[in-house]
Amino acid sequence: MTLPRSLQARLAMSLGALLTVLWIAAASVTALLLRHEMDEVFDSALQETAQRLLPLAVVDIVGREEDGVTQRLGAIRTHDEFFTYIVRDAEGRILLQSHAADPAVFPAYDGPGFRLTASHRLFSDEALQGTIRITVAEPLDHRADVAREIQMGLGLPLLVVVPLALLCIVLAVRASLAPLRRFRGQLEARTARDLSPVPGGGIPSEIAPVAVTLNALLARLKATFEAERSFAANAAHELRTPLAGAIAQAQRLQTETPDSAAAARAAEIEATLKRLTRLSERLMQLARAEGGQLRLDRSADLRPVARIVVEDITRTAAPGRITLTLPSSPVMSDLDPDAFGILCRNLVDNAVRHGARAAPVDVTLTPDGRLIVANDGPVLPPELLTRLTARFERADARTDGSGLGLAIVAAIADRIDSPLVLRSPRPGALSGFEASVRLPVGDATVATRSGIPAR
Repeated sequence: MTLPRSLQARLAMSLGALLTVLWIAAASVTALLLRHEMDEVFDSALQETAQRLLPLAVVDIVGREEDGVTQRLGAIRTHDEFFTYIVRDAEGRILLQSHAADPAVFPAYDGPGFRLTASHRLFSDEALQGTIRITVAEPLDHRADVAREIQMGLGLPLLVVVPLALLCIVLAVRASLAPLRRFRGQLEARTARDLSPVPGGGIPSEIAPVAVTLNALLARLKATFEAERSFAANAAHELRTPLAGAIAQAQRLQTETPDSAAAARAAEIEATLKRLTRLSERLMQLARAEGGQLRLDRSADLRPVARIVVEDITRTAAPGRITLTLPSSPVMSDLDPDAFGILCRNLVDNAVRHGARAAPVDVTLTPDGRLIVANDGPVLPPELLTRLTARFERADARTDGSGLGLAIVAAIADRIDSPLVLRSPRPGALSGFEASVRLPVGDATVATRSGIPAR
């Protein structure tokens, strides 16, 4: 038999089975002891009956006018007669018997004392030098019935006590394991974004070392992730200055060298350095998305941030290609404006880089906080859509990009509990690509609480 995996079920089954076995064992031992005591009581009753009836029988028989006459005592009223008796003389003639006595049950007299037959327990005694003898018999079925009633009296409570005991055991075990269930619930609620220690108050001492070890493991994991994010952010930050210097040197080389081949190579070096700069910026954004605080204790209007990001990309990378649609009322959210700016910039930049060159990019922020960025272009297969949020994954390897834009957006969306939704083709069209994220929004109160004018 396979035990259930639940500790609560195991304890309930084990304690219930142990209680049942102990009850049956105790009832069996009690029944045996009671049967022994019962036999002693019934034997004493047999002996007492014979010794009380014998003097009365002697007086009755001695006072008779005729000898050897059998006299049967009549019943005053109908009743169960468990003890029957006969009185005989030395020749074995029956002189007196109870009304329900069956002479066939009584064997030949062989002296005073107890006797046992197949159906009865007997006690015999004598008086007047053995001339008058009495034998009292009790059916063994009577003793068996009494013993059976005692066993049932001991066993029947088992049908009531054991279920009640099992219920009490289950409730007691459940109450005892309540701190462990709370610990499990708090642990299940943890995500990759929350590796803080799980409170272990009230956990049984047998389980407490497991909780301590688990919290220590979470602390080590948190330290490892923070070290990884810190390394990526610091490395990207430290690369910015030398990269900027290298780009400046490459640009200077292009202007100073008379060799066209050297100038072309310097231009290639500049382009490569710029790609490396963008990659370092994306790594810093990814570290910010995965490790920074994205939700604040105050709300701000997201419309100015979206307008600034779109205007910047329009001016530097896509003049006249981006169409921005904003609601007339403020879109208040406790999302960090910097995090929203990173999210918006990566979505728009991804659409500009990978969409059709001559097609516009539509950026929409709805009143309920949904940011939608759509562009025209070829339809992407579903299996590619599922991979686009992975790091360094690009829909077209020939395009100029780091492969981190959608990964950064997905990281931010996951941390605000709003998944990034990718569609291709875009809704209402036969081609294109659309990315959307629902942002956490609240009541539209004062738009200038963050210090950014609504305009």
